[in-house]
Amino acid sequence: MSIRLAVLYGGRSSEHEVSRRSAASILAHLDREAYQVTEVLIGRDGQWQVDGEPVTLPAALAVLAAQDVVFPALHGPYGEDGSVQSMLEWLGVRYVGNGVFAGAAGMDKAVTKKLLSAAGLRVAAGVTLGPGEFLSRADQRRLGLPVFVKPARAGSSIGVSRVDEWWQLPTALLLARGADPKVLVERAVPGREVDVAVLEHPDGRIEAGPPLEITVPPTSAFFDYSAKYDGGAVFQIPAELDPATTRLVQDRAIRAFHALGCRGLLRVDLFLPEPGPAQGPTTGDGADGGDQNGSDVSADGDDPNGNGGGADGDGDGWVGDPAEPVVNEVNTFPGFTSASQFPRIWAQAGIAFPDLLDILIAGARGTVPAS
Repeated sequence: MSIRLAVLYGGRSSEHEVSRRSAASILAHLDREAYQVTEVLIGRDGQWQVDGEPVTLPAALAVLAAQDVVFPALHGPYGEDGSVQSMLEWLGVRYVGNGVFAGAAGMDKAVTKKLLSAAGLRVAAGVTLGPGEFLSRADQRRLGLPVFVKPARAGSSIGVSRVDEWWQLPTALLLARGADPKVLVERAVPGREVDVAVLEHPDGRIEAGPPLEITVPPTSAFFDYSAKYDGGAVFQIPAELDPATTRLVQDRAIRAFHALGCRGLLRVDLFLPEPGPAQGPTTGDGADGGDQNGSDVSADGDDPNGNGGGADGDGDGWVGDPAEPVVNEVNTFPGFTSASQFPRIWAQAGIAFPDLLDILIAGARGTVPAS
């Protein structure tokens, strides 16, 4: 007997189109003999469709409640942030991926940094700004240049920009606040960006995949939306790392998974600092630091919790091994398009896209698939 499965996608966030692309890949790779599939689309305007037909919200909820499993292929606010997960919990239906807390915490970069830091993981130096707040002169001196400005609660590099001179900061803040009134400003340093995919198997085993390294073309200032989804980025899988570094980043990714209370899956983006003197703040006017590989990654440092204020910082606050990876960001529902890192990492590990979907769905159902 086939499993009743709803793929829920779209949503009201700025990542609506990314969600549609992820859903298209998922739908294309599902085993239609194993699953009785229903498509549930949330429009940009919040209107619902079931298998292409407009329906009321109560009718859509009834369809979701009748499923064995729901696969939320949603990115960003109103979907990946615990909102839809809380609705599914209320309906009493099982669903793929992270729960309410992990989704909400993982969506907010400032909260993520606090939880990771509390777990002893190295995170980026930065300042969190609320609506109407601006970066103080003291924090400008503490962070130095360049910095990256990011919306706290958005993904796909939407609203992210690099600031090489302080006169660029107001424009960068305006761009970021177009996605979220809460903004992070983080120090950038040279280094390599490595992504690690974490997968929870139905038997409870948690596995980290082979690390992936990202490079972007010279036309991109960093790993932005275009580089992610228009084919400009190059993924090296596995990354050219020595065995010890590979084990290290995999360990840190699994620790991040536990620190956020994740289930099912997580993608962890880490920064490998270049060897050399410890990075400290500068008062520069467009320093040439930063990730030349195009990542929106940042140095570790002064405020390990990522809070604003900066009164207690006078340089690099990390007192451990200078080669310790920096956890840059996490993604509680990473992209599932044909170009996305997560499925490509597991394909390299020998888990094909249809098998990856089977693992996630079986985990949501609490069953172990037959070997």
